[in-house]
Amino acid sequence: MAKVLIIEDEKTLAEMIAAYLARSGYQTAVEHDGVAGVHAAREQSPDVVILDLGLPGLDGIEVCRQIRTFSDCYVIVATARTDEVDTLIGLSVGADDYVTKPFSVRELVARVQTVLRRPRGGNPGNSTAAATPWVFGDLQVDPLGQQVHLKGEPVPLTPTERDLLMTLAQRPAMAFSRTQLIEEVWGGGWVGDEHLVDVHIAHLRRKLGDNPDLARYITTVRGIGYRMGPG
Repeated sequence: MAKVLIIEDEKTLAEMIAAYLARSGYQTAVEHDGVAGVHAAREQSPDVVILDLGLPGLDGIEVCRQIRTFSDCYVIVATARTDEVDTLIGLSVGADDYVTKPFSVRELVARVQTVLRRPRGGNPGNSTAAATPWVFGDLQVDPLGQQVHLKGEPVPLTPTERDLLMTLAQRPAMAFSRTQLIEEVWGGGWVGDEHLVDVHIAHLRRKLGDNPDLARYITTVRGIGYRMGPG
């Protein structure tokens, strides 16, 4: 049974989310402040964290940053702040998705179901080719072990960053549009701003020491999207 931790200071909303998730078959826990939320994430090892940004104690940005030091669980940010800057800041510390308040609790539950159904690593399957790590210069991508190494050192990626890289690396000759990457990584039922892809690609490039002007691993294909390999 998948575990979902809800870190939300609006107690009525938190309990409502927990009730809906429990009816959908998830094990739930609720915390109402940032410090307790980080502690619960460390102790309970949840599969998904639903994280409010406006928390007492520690705000959601700092909570997410701390969780990312010990967990690669999915993090879905829930925020009443509607401007793009707050959304991008939340994603920059490792959130995988976001919803903006007010939101439908059913929609949020659907987001949880979607991330947990994600086709991991581009669905490498049991093929012989998938048993061999993909190598791009100093970068090694292992689809079976779900590991990434750069110059022999492990690269700490969030689940979304890892899924994007696995998807691109599996078909390096293909230029993926944002829509195609959304379908491959987030799933066909995902609804939101497709520029979310750009944010995660930017974080992934930074961790790989890459940049759009001199791309070694992920290239921007103008008018289309992204592909694996040097520009």
